[in-house]
Amino acid sequence: MKEDICATQLICGNNEFNVAGLNSFLQKVKFEKCGNSYAVVAIMGPQSGGKSTLMNHLFATGFQEMKIECGKSQTTKGIWIAKCVDIEPCTIAMDLEGSDSSERGEDDNTFEKRIALFALAVSDILLINMWYHDIGREHAASKPLLKTIFQVMMRLFSDPPKKTTLMFVVRDKPSKAPFVLLEKRLREDAEKMWNAVSKPQAHKNSPLTVFFNVQVVALSNYQEKEEKFKEEVAQLRQRFVNSISPGGLVGDKRSVVPASGFSLSTQEMWRVIKLNKDLDLPAHKVMVATLRCEEISTDIFKQLMENKGWLALQKAAETGPVPDFGRRVSSILYNYLSEYDKEVVYYDEGVRKTKRHMLESRALQCAQAVCNTMLGHLSSNAFEGFKAGVTSLDPEKGFAASLRACILSSMHEFRRGCADAAVQHSNWSFSSIVEKLQRDINAHALCVRSAKLSELKDKYEEQLVACLTSQADPAFGHGGEDMWVSIRRILMLETENAIARLSTIKVRFELNEKEFSAMGQDLRHFARNVVEQKARDNIVADKVLTQMKLRFASVFCYDSHSQPRIWKKTKQITAATKEARSACLKILAVMSAIDLDEKPNYVEEILFSCLMKETEDALPSSWQKVSLKDALFTSAQCQQLWDKFKEKTQKHIKKATSDVLESAQANKKFGHRIDSLLFLFVNGSSLLASYRFRIISSSRLSTNRLAQSKPKLLRAKVWYILERK
Repeated sequence: MKEDICATQLICGNNEFNVAGLNSFLQKVKFEKCGNSYAVVAIMGPQSGGKSTLMNHLFATGFQEMKIECGKSQTTKGIWIAKCVDIEPCTIAMDLEGSDSSERGEDDNTFEKRIALFALAVSDILLINMWYHDIGREHAASKPLLKTIFQVMMRLFSDPPKKTTLMFVVRDKPSKAPFVLLEKRLREDAEKMWNAVSKPQAHKNSPLTVFFNVQVVALSNYQEKEEKFKEEVAQLRQRFVNSISPGGLVGDKRSVVPASGFSLSTQEMWRVIKLNKDLDLPAHKVMVATLRCEEISTDIFKQLMENKGWLALQKAAETGPVPDFGRRVSSILYNYLSEYDKEVVYYDEGVRKTKRHMLESRALQCAQAVCNTMLGHLSSNAFEGFKAGVTSLDPEKGFAASLRACILSSMHEFRRGCADAAVQHSNWSFSSIVEKLQRDINAHALCVRSAKLSELKDKYEEQLVACLTSQADPAFGHGGEDMWVSIRRILMLETENAIARLSTIKVRFELNEKEFSAMGQDLRHFARNVVEQKARDNIVADKVLTQMKLRFASVFCYDSHSQPRIWKKTKQITAATKEARSACLKILAVMSAIDLDEKPNYVEEILFSCLMKETEDALPSSWQKVSLKDALFTSAQCQQLWDKFKEKTQKHIKKATSDVLESAQANKKFGHRIDSLLFLFVNGSSLLASYRFRIISSSRLSTNRLAQSKPKLLRAKVWYILERK
């Protein structure tokens, strides 16, 4: 064979898969770089049918060809592979050993079926090489082999990952033979074979075309018409170029195995085919070995389970940890496996190894159950030890580091116990037990950490309550329009001070920013709730009413200079009443709702619009823009407070009105005196002529105008002049 073609025997004649040879071949042709862009074409047919010759002309592969001068004989043994030259994408050619060979003897049928099924399962395009004169014959046309392949393929690969192109290549077709009739005959034969195959229910009525793309090609005689043969082969070769493109020979290729997994895939495929009972019935000696080794294995396992040493270990593990458990179990298992080896030494090597592995796995499974029981005790002890250790941790010191050290110590002790319990060659994984203990310890550590944090949080909250109470209670007691400004300032200052104290926890407990931020936010919510509760405790109807009465007395009875008012006119009372009530209404508005967010006082707007009018419209049933949790008084309660307030402050208004009336009486007497003086003056009395003239002149009034004025108006003007004088 040509060395530069990289031709390699894939499956030897003795059924062995050449793993090293395949990997070397794939490396030489740089197959891994192909990804999914590759194709596999195989050829099968009777011995000495010119398969290798056809492949060499078609793909320039260089497979070994039969020498005519040496007579017909078996040239290709097993399966050979080579890379097709100058064909894209990368295409692997597979040359199969011919069927109906006399060299194979009795087992030829099984091997033929194996390699044919392998080629059908692995390749994308399967060439069926046959002579023209064999069409219609049973064995020469490979019909039994194809039937077997179809049947086993349906059982092993009922849901194929790809659709295979089945190409019948007819050799030595006479020039006068109609190709159309030839193609029709071969397709009909393939359909009949397919319909005769037993299929699973899912594909009971599936036609051949679901699994195969059937094509027929005819070639001239190579010896007699060499040039014609080469021309036809060259045309056929073009059909393999870009075969994986849509419409190509492999255009409907699906779920292709990546080139990097081709070696592993073909190895597994050959293993499955070799193990298939329809293709490879076990030899008599293998059957005997299977039965006898199974009996010996069962007997040895029974002896092991009744061993006194094993029973003692099993009983001890139920109550607690067993020192040196792994070594003791390994010693017992070794003795019984050695006994098995002695009894099966003369049986088939493959069978005895398989059964030994099964015996060992079964024994280890029982030992693992006992080991898991013991590890449960170890885990429980480690967990209880951890819980005892963390109770003494001081939250005022490096709590997180101390807690982490306790966790590491407990887990280290448990892992030591697991290592001591491991049995030789068991490959047991204790990861699930370790992970469960780790989860339990972490969960308890989290609970302890949360409890310690909660204790410190309660401590800081108590301090915060004390600070807020000492400052907020007096502020609520004083009341006033700026009360919430003071309360907000107190809340912000004391909250920030508390969060500053909280920062020490961040270091000791190694809090991340999210945790620390959450604690700070909780503290802010707590402080706000405290202040809100203080507001509800301090701002009650009686206290608000008292503040409003004091405020009314202050504004109504004293002027802007804090001097007692002297009531002379009713208008003064009206103005002072409006001013005092307005001031008191602001107090009521401030006290009606909690204002920790500096929102507009919607309550004040409503109160002033409804209660400060002369008509005093009724208040709405609810504060629409004030949340229920912030409302300290409902609108109905405000109405009741206002009514009671007006009732309680009415005495001030009555007193002022009384003062005005007394002043009016005094002024009335003075008015009578002025009337007399005016009468004398108007009638020309000489007693007051000079005095009145001066007065009237100073007021720029003439005697005639004064005389013509109405008495009431005249009296008022003179009274005004005298008062001004």
